[in-house]
Amino acid sequence: MAVSTRARVISLYKMMLAESKKFPSYNYRTYAMRRVRDAFRANRTVEDPKTVERLMVEGRQTLALIQRQVPQHKTSQKCLFLECD
Repeated sequence: MAVSTRARVISLYKMMLAESKKFPSYNYRTYAMRRVRDAFRANRTVEDPKTVERLMVEGRQTLALIQRQVPQHKTSQKCLFLECD
């Protein structure tokens, strides 16, 4: 695996773990983190560039899924209490 590809994989891994840590429920949080770790460990030995790229696409899709599922705190909710315009 090329250095730049390795860096992208590690970056994706860190982003997925960081997003997984945002789940408010302990059970969801630990499940998501375990799934991310297990998936990356299972594919640790993949060398084929096409396979790596396919796994990166799947990882980005999974990251987007996690980001959609984690509750987002919007600034508009704060304005309800502060009477913002």
